[in-house]
Amino acid sequence: QLAKYRLHNIGVVFQSFQLLPHRTALQNVELPLILAGVRQRQRREAARDCLERVGLSERMHHRPFQLSGGEQQRVAIARAIINRPPVLLADEPTGNIDSRTADQVTQLILDVTAETNSTMVLVTHDRELARRCVTRVVTLSDGKLIPTD
Repeated sequence: QLAKYRLHNIGVVFQSFQLLPHRTALQNVELPLILAGVRQRQRREAARDCLERVGLSERMHHRPFQLSGGEQQRVAIARAIINRPPVLLADEPTGNIDSRTADQVTQLILDVTAETNSTMVLVTHDRELARRCVTRVVTLSDGKLIPTD
C-alpha cells in the first residue's frame, strides 16, 4: 500500500537523475504510468505531453547518454510530474548541472508546482535556490531541524 501511495502522491527529482540508461527519454518518463497500469496509448500521450512541457519533444527518442545534464534533469522532472502528484520531493535538483541550466530547471520546477498546485519539499545546500523556491525554510543542523524565519 505504501508503494501505491507513493506512486500516486509523490514525485521525486533526484540530484543524479536516476534514469534507466537503456531506455529512451520517453520510456523513462512513462515508467510511473506503466507501474500504475495505464494503457500504452494513454501513457505515451501523457509522456509526450510532459516532455513537450519541459522542452524536450525533439529529444524523446534519445537515451540518457545522448542527453546533456540539463536535458537529463528535465527528463527526470517530467517523470516526477507525469502523475501530477500533490507532493514533489526535489533532492538537490540543480546540483549536477551548470548555473545557466540550473536557473532554467529551477524556473521549470516552480512553474510545474504552481500549475499543478503541488507542494514542493526541496533539499539543497544552495541558499539562493532555497530562497527562490520556497515559502518556508527549515534547516538541518547537527541532526536537528531548526525553523528559519
